[in-house]
Amino acid sequence: MNRLIPRKTTPNLEVPSVQGGFWRLSDQHPQNFTLIVVYRGLHCPICKGYLKELAALQSEFAARDVSIIALSTDTEERARQVQEQWQLGDLPLGYGLSIDSARAWGLYISSSRGKTSLGIEEPALFAEPGVFLVRPDGSLYASAVNTMPFARPHFKDMLGALDFIIKNDYPARGEA
Repeated sequence: MNRLIPRKTTPNLEVPSVQGGFWRLSDQHPQNFTLIVVYRGLHCPICKGYLKELAALQSEFAARDVSIIALSTDTEERARQVQEQWQLGDLPLGYGLSIDSARAWGLYISSSRGKTSLGIEEPALFAEPGVFLVRPDGSLYASAVNTMPFARPHFKDMLGALDFIIKNDYPARGEA
């Protein structure tokens, strides 16, 4: 499994977007960061609440000049269901992240265990959650990668951390 290193360039990332066209990390030019949130997919009940929280705080991230996207290995059809059924408004939503790309980002991959508590079949293979803060130059600032859907970073906590990071020009850590 790959391990991304803070202050080093992240792998290329390009996914189709529910909003149309392709979302490319290289096209993002926020003043501060790009927040990439990888979720497990339509089958995940915990992801639903997590992305609803992100959608509700979207303007808070924008106020800090942080661009955001949530993405998964789901198909277009499943991603569109996520956007509509989970009522995510205009939250940028990518889909079709390849398993190889997920691995390049250091994400854990799981295999299907059948239907979840939502009654939705898990895909044959899918990426487990990850949260990445990437600098405008494409270098990794911070990441949190999970092996299961539980214990993810809270977005409200991230906003407070971003305030401190931006105000104090706090450096990325963990590069040694």
